[in-house]
Amino acid sequence: MTNTAPSDPTFDPDRPAPARVLLRGGTVHSPEEPFATAMLVEDGKVAWLGSDSAADVAHADSVDEIVELDGALVTPAFVDAHVHLTSTGLALAGLDLHDALSLTDALDRIASFAAGLPAGETVIGQGWDESRWPERRAPSPAELDRAVGGRPAYLSRADVHSALVSPALVAAVPEVRGAVGFDAEAGLARQDAHHLVRRAAFALLGPGARGAFQAAALRRAAELGIGALHECGGPDISGEADFLQVLAAGRELGGPEVFGYWGEFGAAAKALELGAVGAGGDLFLDGSIGSHTACLAHAYADKYTLGASYADAEQVAEHVVQCTEAGIQAGFHVIGDGAMATLLDGFDAAAARVGRDALYRIGHRVEHAEMIPAGGIERLLAFGIVASVQPAFDAAWGGEDGMYAARLGAERARAMNPFAAMQRAGVLLAFGSDAPVTALDPWGTVRAAAFHQTPEHRISVRAAFAAHTRGGWRALGGRATASGMLVLGEPATYAVWDVEPEDVIVQAADERLSAWSTDPRAGVPGLPDLSVGRGVPGAVRTVVRGRVVFDGGRVG
Repeated sequence: MTNTAPSDPTFDPDRPAPARVLLRGGTVHSPEEPFATAMLVEDGKVAWLGSDSAADVAHADSVDEIVELDGALVTPAFVDAHVHLTSTGLALAGLDLHDALSLTDALDRIASFAAGLPAGETVIGQGWDESRWPERRAPSPAELDRAVGGRPAYLSRADVHSALVSPALVAAVPEVRGAVGFDAEAGLARQDAHHLVRRAAFALLGPGARGAFQAAALRRAAELGIGALHECGGPDISGEADFLQVLAAGRELGGPEVFGYWGEFGAAAKALELGAVGAGGDLFLDGSIGSHTACLAHAYADKYTLGASYADAEQVAEHVVQCTEAGIQAGFHVIGDGAMATLLDGFDAAAARVGRDALYRIGHRVEHAEMIPAGGIERLLAFGIVASVQPAFDAAWGGEDGMYAARLGAERARAMNPFAAMQRAGVLLAFGSDAPVTALDPWGTVRAAAFHQTPEHRISVRAAFAAHTRGGWRALGGRATASGMLVLGEPATYAVWDVEPEDVIVQAADERLSAWSTDPRAGVPGLPDLSVGRGVPGAVRTVVRGRVVFDGGRVG
């Protein structure tokens, strides 16, 4: 592909985009023109779709730029419907333990990172997961203290619902000692204690450091063909200053668009003042499976606890009513089946006050929705609730030998993340990563849904791609500004992929799901072959509303 944009993916937003750009010589994924090989972009919108020959006759002499695709694939850009940008940048540029192979490996990495910091500076890192290590345990307070050289340290678990805290950080935040969820012997903070130490740790990041992490995360998103992200902030996640700076970065850095959700009960007006599109996202009803804080209807298999419940149905109802009356989305973090029951009971109570139709028109959200009790999917549909889900969770922790099975037992683990059942029922799915919990990886997310470790939960590649593009825009409710499709008049937000033409296929769906033909004559636009064992496509260029936000040159 001919490159005409700067190689730096942090595009200058003050530089005007070319008024008319013609892309030709590739494959354009469009339901409107399934055999298109060329696309005209005019003033940031899709103005024409068709064949190369028609493009040459009608448009080649009247454009400002011609992009020769050389067989590349053009698709709508992805939407990641659940991210934490500052923490994602911290994982990219700081101490990331996601791929640590053992306790010893993790301690070595922590010590090496700490040794490179100025004396006394707090060590902030994330991503450790003891369930993957042969030792099956996290570092002790003494081991952590030695590794960080006596510094304050906050190291969040992979699920970001608990954290290791060094003795020096506990001394700096003495109120954590009496907080719910603090285990002094293990040096581990869950629940309220985790919120305290997380706020304290992130308060130590100045605007300059936060800005650098946010820019790194936005660059990475652009490099992966992501055109929009939903930032999930809140007082117990990163705080108002960070949330405002993330939204500003989305406006000012010229990268992917950022839509913010502010997770705080009773704060619909505040969410709007902060520039959020909804009062939800990570508004916690419970925690996570890995940290034993997801709220369950029956006790964990490996620990006698029901987890943690952070709100009741009455609080859910009050928040939903307030948001509905304000005309904005509510949204809640829900993982366990006990928390899902609380959510649905809260919506029942809200419907009794404002009417089911009023709730349905807004399209409120639930994040994660990993464990759904019997009849719960039908109730989600009845309220018009959007399910913002993360297929990479199953890829990371599902399966017969995964962490979910260890925590819950194989039978309950097999029932988790029932994407096919939700899709069949008509629940709107929007895919995201919850980065940094799992990495920004849109094609990997599509593959994880299509090849779910529990076969009955699989959906087609086509449906998964729609959930990661159109679904992300529809999940914004009335705040959506695009459809996520390359059709006439829509914003030209797209990605160009280095894929051989013969690898662009209509991948056969599971026989239980298939209602469309793979025959080329059916006119179903193709997507990359994501069969297990194949690599994922690399982005060549990412464009947001006609502006190039990443250009990496022709790959291969």
